[in-house]
Amino acid sequence: MARKKGGKSKGFVSQGQRPNVSRDTRNIMRREYLANDLSVSLNKQKAWAAGKNVMITIPNPIKSETNKPFVRVPATQLWGKPGGKYRMKDSGITEAK
Repeated sequence: MARKKGGKSKGFVSQGQRPNVSRDTRNIMRREYLANDLSVSLNKQKAWAAGKNVMITIPNPIKSETNKPFVRVPATQLWGKPGGKYRMKDSGITEAK
């Protein structure tokens, strides 16, 4: 195996033991992000387009399940497969000659 460089030539590398931002600051930033529905929706659409497993919360279609007012469903179930081709259905109208 090749020998690694020794000493300080690599510079300082953090071991990732502690966060460098306070917990209060992270919580405030998270609250602001979640309050902005547009940015959350756009990020979900970008992740879906990239092929990620995105979950979307919708009102429960089964009204008898009163203990579960909302359910999480995969985005592919609602939006279809990303990158799929769109086809318009035939409307059944024929052209007049």
